[in-house]
Amino acid sequence: MPSSGITAVDAAAKGMKLERYASGGALMLRRATSAKIVSASSHLLFRATVLATLALVFLFTLHYPSLLFRSFHLSAGGGGPGGAHSASHRSLLMSSSSTSASYGGAAWEKEMRQSARPSRDGGISVLVTGAAGFVGTHCSLALKARGDGVVGLDNFNSYYDPSLKRARQALLASRGVAVVDADINDGLLLEKLFDVAAFTHVLHLAAQAGVRYAMEAPQTYVASNVAGLVSVFEVAAKHADPQPAIVWASSSSVYGLNTDAPFSEDHRTDRPASLYAATKKAGEAIAHTYNHIYGLSITGLRFFTVYGPWGRPDMAYFFFARSIVAGEPITLFRAADGSDARRDFTYIDDVVKGCLGALDTAGKSTGSKSGKKSGPAPLRVYNLGNTSPVPVTRMVAILEKLLGKKANKRIVTMPSNGDVPFTHANVSHAAHDFGYRPTTSLEAGLRHFVDWFVQYYKLDIKIAKGARSAADKPAKKKKAAAAMSAAS
Repeated sequence: MPSSGITAVDAAAKGMKLERYASGGALMLRRATSAKIVSASSHLLFRATVLATLALVFLFTLHYPSLLFRSFHLSAGGGGPGGAHSASHRSLLMSSSSTSASYGGAAWEKEMRQSARPSRDGGISVLVTGAAGFVGTHCSLALKARGDGVVGLDNFNSYYDPSLKRARQALLASRGVAVVDADINDGLLLEKLFDVAAFTHVLHLAAQAGVRYAMEAPQTYVASNVAGLVSVFEVAAKHADPQPAIVWASSSSVYGLNTDAPFSEDHRTDRPASLYAATKKAGEAIAHTYNHIYGLSITGLRFFTVYGPWGRPDMAYFFFARSIVAGEPITLFRAADGSDARRDFTYIDDVVKGCLGALDTAGKSTGSKSGKKSGPAPLRVYNLGNTSPVPVTRMVAILEKLLGKKANKRIVTMPSNGDVPFTHANVSHAAHDFGYRPTTSLEAGLRHFVDWFVQYYKLDIKIAKGARSAADKPAKKKKAAAAMSAAS
């Protein structure tokens, strides 16, 4: 009995152990199966994510190849027009570490230092971005002519014909100004330039221009006018030693839907009418931030419809001239109330004087690489205009007279594409602070433009005689003729 009782208990115990073992084994089996399922799902999700990423990269590369692939080189100075740079519109957005290694070496550094070295006592050393652009070329020539050091930077994108930019580059090279073929978003290159040359000033003119084009390529404006501006400020604030003073190109477009005339720097600028205007307004806010945090001396210049020789083909006066010569129709806009659009046309020589005046009166930056500031740095904004708005129809009439040919005009109501009915500059602040006074009438300025236009494009046109302003001196015309001859 006792032994049989012990056997029953043992058997019962063994049965319980077997039952627990069986249930535990089932639980372990379920857990193992779940782990395998989770692992398989994770692998499947990872593979799906990789495939999706590759697909997105492929599609992005297919539609926006210029944002991923780009090559740069240092211009030798002469640079003929056209070439590989004419083939495609190179993006303004790029990796800051992709191409800087292509610059450097003793010869390159020597060229940069030589171009940046002033030739006069007390001269300044200026990095000019957008140097092969319209305003950039004229400012670079003026700085070099008075004995300042100048190094240019331009990416030669094809927003308009790059061959015109290459011709400007050739003109600059003939005057001893080196222009680096690169992008302002290449931070490492900017750092290298500041390591090689101790720039006292930056004249930042590089930007994606044009009001209507922003409706077609909005990212380009953000990449250049916002990201590019930040790139310049970053290097100037955190790398350059000492920090340079910065003068940069804002725009009269920041006044947007403002109807108070003339436009004053004290007027509101919170109602931009285009993305281009919004990026310039954003630039002014960014400038305030870098001035406040890093002690950068920053001056913003609001340009009002700049025109003249070596101008931009996308500007109305330029493509109107081309259309008149070719016998093609031109489109003129009228405001909703039936009035003609009016612009404060400002001749390039007057704008150059304003840019140089802003550079000469810019206070020193007060920050350091450590982030410490020795005091508040200047933060300024100025209008640079002609102060005399003119109907666009009047501008066309002057071109018709100079070119000896009537335009085939088509007048339509101004669309809501970012254009504004009129612009009108109040320049009293610039006049007070650095003596800015525009002197060139629209008639005289357009005559200078047409002189250049006919010669540059080798047109068989006898330019009609027209009025000249008191500011048009023979010496100035000889210099302009010499400049045009060098470029042609």
